[in-house]
Amino acid sequence: MRAGCYTAIITPFTDDSVDYSGLEKLVDFQIKNGITGILAVGTTGESPTLNWNEHYRVIQEIANNTKNKCLCIAGTGSNNTDETLSASEHAVKAGVDGILLVDPYYNGPSSLEIRKEYVEPVAAEFPETQIIPYVIPGRTGAQLLPEDLAILAEKFKNVRTVKEATGSLENMKRTRQCCGKDYTILSGDDAITFDMMADPEINAEGVISVISNIVPKAATDMVNLLNQGDIAEAKALATALKPFFNLVTVKTLENTPYGIVTCRARNPLAVKTLMNILGMPAGICRRPLGKMTQKGVETVLSAVRQVQSINPEILAPAAEFFNIDIEERIQTPGYWEGLSYLEY
Repeated sequence: MRAGCYTAIITPFTDDSVDYSGLEKLVDFQIKNGITGILAVGTTGESPTLNWNEHYRVIQEIANNTKNKCLCIAGTGSNNTDETLSASEHAVKAGVDGILLVDPYYNGPSSLEIRKEYVEPVAAEFPETQIIPYVIPGRTGAQLLPEDLAILAEKFKNVRTVKEATGSLENMKRTRQCCGKDYTILSGDDAITFDMMADPEINAEGVISVISNIVPKAATDMVNLLNQGDIAEAKALATALKPFFNLVTVKTLENTPYGIVTCRARNPLAVKTLMNILGMPAGICRRPLGKMTQKGVETVLSAVRQVQSINPEILAPAAEFFNIDIEERIQTPGYWEGLSYLEY
């Protein structure tokens, strides 16, 4: 896939139904702010809770809305290869540019099995479509190794990119060693994208981002600066965006009748919470995701207030596109009423 910044777009819901009108607005916002491409129905898009009819329609809507404007990638991975082949066939017919295959979760195949029994069948079936393995062992409990990525790249011309979310810079360096300089590594972790792109032993070329749902221009600018070799300017932008990068997962300590526990709000809960505060069409998360704690919402508010105070230009595109007053929304409690559980 092309170097650049891709948005793993959220799926907006209204009363537990997909808000297709809101989705179209979000896609248009991304395109108007120069995004390289959009990932439909990734984890950020709450793919585990979409039924297959919704899954197919979201992909079709995004493919239609991005055609000749930016690239479109469809998340079609699962822990069932036949199911993945079926979903991938639909995505290819919808006109997507690439297919994202998350490592099979729960049943935990080896790297060898992931390569032979999962990625290879899809790559062989759709040779004209780019296939992007998505390596995120923290969510899947499985991992396609750098060595197997290299074998795939040698065998299939359409498997020359990986979304890397292991969190291990050493694993990423090994991927570069095995796969060579012409192989594309995309970050799957906003918080370490700068490090991945600035490190010559990794030389990542972009990101499939969560935070670009809210700040597509700033995220794209950072990636473009890094690809142009302007490390200092990119570093300044990465520093400005850091409070947002820290929202992908929000951890808080909560009091219970039995002691203190750690509560972890995982993607896309915090991002959707912020989008709702700002007045962007995000809607609820689907169960079993629910709401943040009150401390979690305060963490979100602290981050957005910090960015708005120091670098207000970062949120200016959202303010303009959605016609919202950022200052009013982040200072008025009514805008986050109902977004948190009242008690643990």
